[in-house]
Amino acid sequence: MARQKITEALKSGKTLISDGAWGTFLHIKGLKPGECPELWCIDRPSDILDVAKSYIDAGADMVETDSFGGSSFKLAHYGLADRAAEINEAAAKISRQAAGDSKWVIASIGPTGKMLVTEEVTEEELYEAFKTQAVAFEKGGADAACIETMSDIEEACQAVKAVKENTKLEVICTFTFEKTVQGEYRTMMGVDPVAAMNAVIAAGADVVGANCGNGIERMIEIVSQMRAANKTIPILVHANAGLPKNVAGEVVFPESPQDMAALAPKLAAAGANIIGGCCGTTPAHIMSMKEALSK
Repeated sequence: MARQKITEALKSGKTLISDGAWGTFLHIKGLKPGECPELWCIDRPSDILDVAKSYIDAGADMVETDSFGGSSFKLAHYGLADRAAEINEAAAKISRQAAGDSKWVIASIGPTGKMLVTEEVTEEELYEAFKTQAVAFEKGGADAACIETMSDIEEACQAVKAVKENTKLEVICTFTFEKTVQGEYRTMMGVDPVAAMNAVIAAGADVVGANCGNGIERMIEIVSQMRAANKTIPILVHANAGLPKNVAGEVVFPESPQDMAALAPKLAAAGANIIGGCCGTTPAHIMSMKEALSK
């Protein structure tokens, strides 16, 4: 029996659980500064499988892929632009293996690092890069594309359209917001949560939301704004384990699994339908949030 679409599963009213951080895992496993994380899908697939499986074992309903920097633009930094399709397909296949037949694979698409506003890239070039990733994800067995950590509406919309127009994958699109001194939330490009949400819904996104940049407490405020403006669109949140602190020269995320679990029900009450983690979160965080939400 085929898996339900994520959006169909959400109609039951249940809050679904996503995965947590990937980068920290890879560094623990030996990823060196300047090394391409996505190439591990080819060179060290068992390590990538171990990361994905750890989240599935912790109770996640869906798992991402090691493809955040898998666009041809990002891979060009390592001389790997011409291997984008190969690497992204491999990333999807590994997470599919971890997820099995019953869990979803939401393949990660991150920003390209190129700016439309400075004319260093065109919309067409962005579209083609995202299309390459999306087609490879579908070939590798993904269920959805998770376009994440976006700040520019136009780049996000090109990614959404590339996935929608070239695959049957569901489309998740999340932005990263920072709190201004005026107490408002804006992306690096000055976009507020409601404007970001409305733009990508118009482009075809099935699920919207926020990731990175904030712990759950601030994510509750962001989700509340989105939910007030749209009562029906599914919302996904991948929150950090609190706001990062510099402790003896190292970046530390202060919130424990229990801290995040205590706030997860409030995030769901604010309107989040899918809850997972970003920087600083571990399988223990995911397990604790799942237990708290199941109650």
